[in-house]
Amino acid sequence: QVRLVESGGGSVQAGGSLRLSCAASGYLDNTNCMAWFRQVPGKGREAVASIYTGGGPQYYADSVKGRFTIDRNDAATTVYLQMNNLEPEDTAMYYCAAGRMSFATMTRPSVADFDYWGQGTQVTVSS
Repeated sequence: QVRLVESGGGSVQAGGSLRLSCAASGYLDNTNCMAWFRQVPGKGREAVASIYTGGGPQYYADSVKGRFTIDRNDAATTVYLQMNNLEPEDTAMYYCAAGRMSFATMTRPSVADFDYWGQGTQVTVSS
């Protein structure tokens, strides 16, 4: 079993920055990819960014390219999402996810590809 705990959410004004963290524990050999998703009420969960825990190319949603950066610590037990130049449209509950998948799948991540989820952290951006 894998446990994921997110932190770092909060309220900021447009143009501001936040850094989310996701601490992973448990049997991490079950996973090779971690990702951030977000969800607003009434809509489905969308992928924001993903990364192989062993390093390599990352995936970013078009809406966050150039503003968000996903990264991990050397032990691959913590994944970060640095969010700069935040916009009101970034307001959502952000979830950390982990799973095992091919490179092709990692570059087009969806909810069904991930077996483990955190409880979420709220990000609110005001105009």
